[in-house]
Amino acid sequence: MATFLLPDLGEGLTEAEVVRWLVAEGDTVTVDQSVVEVETAKSVVEVPSPYAGRVETLHARPGATVQVGKPLISIAAAEREPVSVAAAAKEAYREEERAGSGNVLIGYGTTGATTTGRTRRPRANVRPAAPAFPAPAARKVPLVVSPLVRNLARANGVDLRTVQGTGEGGVITRADVERACVTTAVAASVPGERRIPLSGFRRSVSAALSRSRAEIPEATVWVDVDATKLWQLRESVPAGPGLIAYVARFVVAALHEYPVFNARLDTVRQEIVELDRVDLGIAVQGARGLVVPAVMDAGAMTTARLDQEIRAVTARAREGRSTAQELSAGTFTLNNYGAFRVDGSAAIINHPQVAILGLGRIIDRPWVVDGQLCVRKIAQMSFVFDHRVCDGGTAAGFMRSVADAIEEPASVIARL
Repeated sequence: MATFLLPDLGEGLTEAEVVRWLVAEGDTVTVDQSVVEVETAKSVVEVPSPYAGRVETLHARPGATVQVGKPLISIAAAEREPVSVAAAAKEAYREEERAGSGNVLIGYGTTGATTTGRTRRPRANVRPAAPAFPAPAARKVPLVVSPLVRNLARANGVDLRTVQGTGEGGVITRADVERACVTTAVAASVPGERRIPLSGFRRSVSAALSRSRAEIPEATVWVDVDATKLWQLRESVPAGPGLIAYVARFVVAALHEYPVFNARLDTVRQEIVELDRVDLGIAVQGARGLVVPAVMDAGAMTTARLDQEIRAVTARAREGRSTAQELSAGTFTLNNYGAFRVDGSAAIINHPQVAILGLGRIIDRPWVVDGQLCVRKIAQMSFVFDHRVCDGGTAAGFMRSVADAIEEPASVIARL
């Protein structure tokens, strides 16, 4: 039996959270088969097995954090890649990372615990081991040391024997395979088609959004809001909180008034579970895509403190440095899609939350005030909620609570 330890995931990362297992105890796995999906502070990665055999033990449950070098999975009757290849893996993986390949496992299969003590059954006429990085002209088989690259090639029908490696010593990198994917698509006589494999992160997002759409009977309500006075308040204090911080503070106050939206739905026990603390999720378009890190215990913060925390959380998310806790702790989501210069959106609820509020761009529009037509700062708000937890009247009440605060911020702030 061989135990695969969590490999070094690179750039100082020392741990990863198990998102979901792709195999179960008793399953048979092959070399390079993805066995688990893990999340680090940088990305969601599918980890391939360096062994073939029957899964004996999964050493961590979904949601658990595993330290680098600790047991991840044990496989019986295990067979492993040649030692010469494993020894070359670390540098090749770093080459992959420098090339911007995305999800890369650095140091895969290179620690002593996972490379020593492994033997193969002797075979007749065994040839001497080939050098780790043979010259391209002498290579009779594709030089690929990354299981992720091999998985990508298999998934897209790319014959690695036809791919010219551009990595150190002729190693075939992810970028080489992606270029071959484009060539393969053109060769298949599909004009203008380019196939881009979904990354582990995109697959994870896809699964979460699909689950939300499949399980939640959602409803959406909209309202146009006169944000002129809030805009003037913000402009009057240049060094004060930003607009989103004010809106976040109004949202937190409305959640205290309507706690059914700061909740989870327990479908097994058929109960609405209202939460005491508001961990406010902020939708952020980061380097890896849309993520929703949370401002922890936002309900206990002043508007100024909320502004500081929102800026810090947003900056980490854009740089791909959000913690696993931040990305999983949200109890309600605020989405500022006005940052993309659009007016509205029927958003998808961030499961297992039950609601999401969106704010569109604030622009000058003709508006009637006290019977007179004038130009005001108008924004559209949309609110998507799980119809199982309440009806439209409750949702409208929540929306008006936030909208009224935006329209008359001075009177509301005095009460907060």
